[in-house]
Amino acid sequence: MLFAGAESDVLEAVKHLVLQLAVILILAKLGGEIFTRYLKLPAVIGELLVGVAIGPYALGDVIDLGTIIPGSGLGKLFERPEIPTEAISLELFSVSEIAVIVLLFVVGLETNLVKFMRYARPASVIALGGFIAPFFLGAYATVWFGFADGIGDPKALFMGAAMTATSVGITARVLSEKKKLDTPEGVTIIAAAVIDDVLGILALTVAVGVADTGRISIGEVLGVGWKALAFLGVWFGGGLLVSKYVSRFVMSFRVTGAGIAIVLGLAFLASGLAESFGLAFIIGAYATGLALSNTEMSRELKEPFSALYDALVPIFFVVQGMQVDVTAFGNALGFGVTLSALAIVSKVFGSGLPALGLGFNAIGSARIGFGMLPRGEVALIIAGIGLTKGVIGVELFGVAIFMTIVTTLLAPIVLVPLFARDVPGTRSGD
Repeated sequence: MLFAGAESDVLEAVKHLVLQLAVILILAKLGGEIFTRYLKLPAVIGELLVGVAIGPYALGDVIDLGTIIPGSGLGKLFERPEIPTEAISLELFSVSEIAVIVLLFVVGLETNLVKFMRYARPASVIALGGFIAPFFLGAYATVWFGFADGIGDPKALFMGAAMTATSVGITARVLSEKKKLDTPEGVTIIAAAVIDDVLGILALTVAVGVADTGRISIGEVLGVGWKALAFLGVWFGGGLLVSKYVSRFVMSFRVTGAGIAIVLGLAFLASGLAESFGLAFIIGAYATGLALSNTEMSRELKEPFSALYDALVPIFFVVQGMQVDVTAFGNALGFGVTLSALAIVSKVFGSGLPALGLGFNAIGSARIGFGMLPRGEVALIIAGIGLTKGVIGVELFGVAIFMTIVTTLLAPIVLVPLFARDVPGTRSGD
């Protein structure tokens, strides 16, 4: 027997997943349509709020929707502690991760490689500024409000780490919808956000190490940093060297759909390897797309990947919304409001001010600062690990969620009018 007597459980899980995806896809597009047509806001906001609405902390809890909305059985059958909440099943979480891999691969594929290389150095400086300010403000704020005993307390370190995150997915979606991915600001934001992910993982490593051992292991932090640089150097650097040969090989196939299948396979391979190196899936996906972005094949594949993007990516944003428990603030609402304000100021100025000194003008720096603002899925995962390990309680977890919602919703609202002004963002007028 294929499933050794577990056929009914497996088929039941598949049925749940299929029905969940049906509801998510339909409502995601309805929500996106309402926000773009009537509210003149990015579709991603509608998708996030649809997720909040149908999740188990809202309608999924008030109304028993049985097999469709998770929370009444499937999430318990396939419980996975690493997920920030039990709002979703392992299967749905897996589909959403596939969706974000597709998102970041397409973002890499649509990135102007020449501009990326040109703005890689300023992106590194901007990422560092967008990491240091949020980390220390978040950690110290946790101490000031009495939730941690000192800056080295694991609670303070986890909240600081959650503050450093930059959601590549949220900003990339807005830039893609507005056709601004290949602008100097767009390229710089995406590159800096990817670097921020690596720095955020280092911060998480420190927080977990202190929580487990009571001390900071410099060796472990350096080890993670070395692995990140080695992976990016080998995969991205090697990809650039062989990209033309890969393009010719893929385009030589006569089988229908061979190009999109093989290239998507490479993106999945890179994502899996990145995760194995202790990095995030999305870093491998973006590096693959970027390495192939300057090939003839990339131009041929943009249309089919665009269709795949439109179908899968909304799942990711709805699932992110489903993990939000807006009732988990307890007595920490004041801290939540303060932390959210600090999250805005620290990213906008921490990333925007360095941009002013790196060739960007005032509006370009503002675009970069607000483009680095949303915390999104990375902050959710960091906070969830802290909750799972028992380092932070539900109040601090709720504060992290509140901060994530505020920054994630605010960024597209501000970014759209900033990019709507048809003026260059650099002093050189590029």
